[in-house]
Amino acid sequence: MAIRLTVTSLVVAAFVSSYSSFASENTEQSKDHAPEISAAGAKLTYTEIPYLENAFIDASPANRQDGIRVGKLGADGSNKKMIVQFAKEIAAYKHGTFDSLLIAHKGKLVFESYYGKGRVNLPHYQASATKTYSGLALGRAIQLGYLSIDDLDKPFIDFLKQLDKSKLVKGADKITLRHALTMTSGIRVSDEQKTKIYKLPNQLKGQGEIQTILENSAPITKQSQTFKYGYGPALVMQVVEAVVPGSAESFIKNELLSKMGITNYKWRTNGSTGLPEAGWRSSITSRDMIKFGILAMDKGKWQGEQLIPAEFITDGTSRLLFTGDDDVHWGGKDISKQGYGYFWWGVDMKVGDKSYLGMSAQGGNGQIIMIVDELDLLIVHTAHDNKPQYKQIIAERLLPAFI
Repeated sequence: MAIRLTVTSLVVAAFVSSYSSFASENTEQSKDHAPEISAAGAKLTYTEIPYLENAFIDASPANRQDGIRVGKLGADGSNKKMIVQFAKEIAAYKHGTFDSLLIAHKGKLVFESYYGKGRVNLPHYQASATKTYSGLALGRAIQLGYLSIDDLDKPFIDFLKQLDKSKLVKGADKITLRHALTMTSGIRVSDEQKTKIYKLPNQLKGQGEIQTILENSAPITKQSQTFKYGYGPALVMQVVEAVVPGSAESFIKNELLSKMGITNYKWRTNGSTGLPEAGWRSSITSRDMIKFGILAMDKGKWQGEQLIPAEFITDGTSRLLFTGDDDVHWGGKDISKQGYGYFWWGVDMKVGDKSYLGMSAQGGNGQIIMIVDELDLLIVHTAHDNKPQYKQIIAERLLPAFI
């Protein structure tokens, strides 16, 4: 039986009066079933989606025949009471504005909850978590033989045959795919140059984007090839587009998402390049986020099929470099040693006298897929609030329930 709580939405009166009339019309929810968005409601923009009148908290998730194994929280020694208490606090908006929290333990989904604008069948915007999915698309291309693992250490411009290499900045040939995946490309374009570049969208079509960036960057040097959050995903998506049959868009759809039964999603096309957005602007459901976490924890396998090379996943979900503790994203007193893999962030999360490595795909305003291999634990949540210290919250309130 699901644990269902009634909560008061923290929404201004004007919002309530505008949308309460279709809250029931566009949302289908019963006592024992997770809230769903109706077909009409699914056409609304995210800002138009009404807040749930009732939080949904389930410590024994339903088997929705979507490829996700399910279990019961507490059946394997985990502390059900701690998790449910935390969920009640989320429902009371004591930790920001969460939309969902899902937990898988030992390969099974054991906790599922929805709040705010969350719905079980509503794709939630992903922001920079999209970078991780773009990286996995490259991994899929390697698995199918369109690239090799060794190609990660070759100049990425070798795969883009339409570039005029004579016009590129010095050192452009030193950028490898591994540099792109770890945000260490060395590309440095001033804000002023960026403004000029993106005022001329016609020159950015296809590989024109990379041509323009590498004509306007400062020279690429060993000194510049340090971690800087920026162009890596765009470089990766361009290579996927160049090496796979058809388009990157169809490849991602047919060879990655469909393979995991992910069909209810949105992935915007970049209006300038014509390619899928590489670093943001995708939307998937919370359950499908769980699938990506399972894929990573199973070293690239989905239901027994190797979709991504195990080596690619192992490297990608490791801290290949440290980015420093000066500004740990969503951190707190128990979070340290921030690092980076292939578009996955890594941190140490301290519980008592012991620290656990958490690797996460994450996006602004609270989208996170956190894997903690040592505990065989996967945590997914969505939100629309960038203020909470999400990783500190995970360390304080979630990890202890599984130790």
